[in-house]
Amino acid sequence: MTAATHSTLFPQVPETPDAVLDGLDPEQREVALALHGPVCVLAGAGTGKTRAITHRIAYGVRAGILQPATVLAVTFTNRAAGEMRGRLRQLGATGVQARTFHSAALRQLQYFWPKAVGGELPRLLERKVQLVAEAAARCELRLDRNELRDVTSEIEWAKVTQTVPADYPAAVAKTQRDAPRDPAVLSQIYSTYEQLKRDRSVIDFEDVLLLTVGILQDRSDIAEHVRGQYQHFVVDEYQDVSPLQQRLLDLWVGDRDDLCVVGDASQTIYSFTGATPDHLLNFRTRHPGATVVKLVRDYRSTPQVVHLANGLLSQAHGKAADHRLELVSQREKGPEPVYTEYSDEPTEAESTARRIRDLIAAGVPAGEIAVLYRVNSQSEVYEQALADAGVSYQLRGAERFFERAEVREAGTALRGAARAGRNDSLLDGAEDLASQVRAVLSTKGWTTRPPAGSGAVRDRWESLAALVRLAEDFEAAKPGATLTDLVRELDERAAAQHAPTVQGVTLASLHSAKGLEWDAVFLVGLTEGMMPIAYAKTDEQVEEERRLMYVGITRARVHLSLSWALSRSPGGRASRRPTRFLNGLRPGSAGAGTRGGVGGGGGIDRGSGRAAAERAPAVERKPRSPVRCRVCGRTLTDAGEMKLMRCEECPSDMDEALYGRLYDWRAAQATLLGQPDFCVFTEKTLMAIAEAVPSTEGELVVIAGVGNRKLSRFGADVLAICAGEAVDGRPEDGVDET
Repeated sequence: MTAATHSTLFPQVPETPDAVLDGLDPEQREVALALHGPVCVLAGAGTGKTRAITHRIAYGVRAGILQPATVLAVTFTNRAAGEMRGRLRQLGATGVQARTFHSAALRQLQYFWPKAVGGELPRLLERKVQLVAEAAARCELRLDRNELRDVTSEIEWAKVTQTVPADYPAAVAKTQRDAPRDPAVLSQIYSTYEQLKRDRSVIDFEDVLLLTVGILQDRSDIAEHVRGQYQHFVVDEYQDVSPLQQRLLDLWVGDRDDLCVVGDASQTIYSFTGATPDHLLNFRTRHPGATVVKLVRDYRSTPQVVHLANGLLSQAHGKAADHRLELVSQREKGPEPVYTEYSDEPTEAESTARRIRDLIAAGVPAGEIAVLYRVNSQSEVYEQALADAGVSYQLRGAERFFERAEVREAGTALRGAARAGRNDSLLDGAEDLASQVRAVLSTKGWTTRPPAGSGAVRDRWESLAALVRLAEDFEAAKPGATLTDLVRELDERAAAQHAPTVQGVTLASLHSAKGLEWDAVFLVGLTEGMMPIAYAKTDEQVEEERRLMYVGITRARVHLSLSWALSRSPGGRASRRPTRFLNGLRPGSAGAGTRGGVGGGGGIDRGSGRAAAERAPAVERKPRSPVRCRVCGRTLTDAGEMKLMRCEECPSDMDEALYGRLYDWRAAQATLLGQPDFCVFTEKTLMAIAEAVPSTEGELVVIAGVGNRKLSRFGADVLAICAGEAVDGRPEDGVDET
């Protein structure tokens, strides 16, 4: 074996089954050893869940407890499945199937179709958009490309939630879903689309799951065949399972209990696709004897990043919040998160680009830096700022701004209007440049008010709105500029950003950042209306936005920056407010109510059949709410700062004269008691009293370092001194404070 095979790219295969367990922490080791019965792994961000479950499978295989061909590991993306297969090979566990739900179902469907139905499996429709367009046309509707994407996504949602066309309007009303069209109209398109598929003998990806479920339900012999093949199941990212995928999983497992699921309800951010954390949260109810292991040791992020992530979730509400995990960083201390308020968006982008350039100069690779935002339309200003700063970048989850179809179409329309000049009737009455641009882009879908809901139509509007803002800013910077000047500016901007940038700073939406991590993360545009997004109306929609921000925070290993702009453009009215999610967490913000979560710390709860089901629930101590600086709002961890209820560097409003009187009184008390001064009150407690100036016992007792015992002994004197009264200085008898 060469030296290269011992590198991190080619690690040495463990020599023995026990060697597979080397390097696992206690909770990960429990996961690896829990090879029988239902197992639920609640794994927080950065806690090594993939490591735990791959070592679990590998240990079972290497120890001869599991047969490789009988294990099916299921995840949600081809990338994740490939990563799992690679790790299993490195651990010496070859032959294990690691697939997505769709891949595993398609394989079974292709094998059993001739026996169950007869003939060949219908052709798989790779892209359903064209057939949806034809269905809409038959319903006498003409949809543009973006509307087609939204309608197609809505049909996919209906199918994975097992909603038939006739029931779709009721399902929309029940879930308070923002439908891109009238639900009755969408129901008609959906029904026509299904009929067209039947007429042409084609199936779509959702049908792969539906048909597999149908065959396994109707043919017990085929179901038993599958259960004989696969006897042990592992499901990753279980919080993202849809009702249809859960139904398929139930049919695979049957009445057995060899099932291990892994997930984190606090990372449920895809409910708009049909994903729900309910299956994860209700796992113990469905499987009373399950072993539950909590992974909370965070190996990814510094204590400072983890502390902010925990603080964010401590303010959450709802069922998922009740099961949140309190992460504990395993890394050395790092820099505090940086909170920055800017006057306008361009300043925010330019400053972010400068800070990124400084990080790169300090040795942080560009590929280890990310700028994350809520919607793709926010990328343009950061693309430009990074290009101006000479920093390479790459977009993830979206085309470059100037390569988006709607932007190209808008450019063509603006170029045509510029050539036509005043001969274009569209520009009649549009005197200034911005008005001309609005008039042209109104033909491409831009309106003064954004469309309701999310999806492609909203993304298209955001892109066009960005061009309108660009025109306004361009005209403000160059009074008298014409449409021709603006088109030239757009061409120059597009050309400057066409250089290939394979390695560079990542620009990504928060949704597309899931599952990734970087050394430095910049969360930008954190204003109300963007985070949470304006169309998040219900409590649950707002909570999902909070979880989305949590995912963004936990992508950072070391450096984390959070920023917002008070106005859109320079000189604009400062009407924006920073996101409510940072209230009580960022310096200078008003505190928000926090709540404990039963998820608490890590550990193992081993189920044992009926006994576990009948066991009384354990009483769990709720974690103490964080102590926050009463001046800047930062969470306090130093004991002295916690007594003062403020950071050392924050300005003190202490009554110096009162502190002097308390100091002299303490010295007299200590002399009378024959004890050191600090046994009466520490200096920090005296300072806290002099800053708070309590007037009642209730106000005094809550000051750190006082408490009920010292209140009963010294409270009357302290309150009298705070009120400016004289005291005799003699302590009460019968209490020994040491």
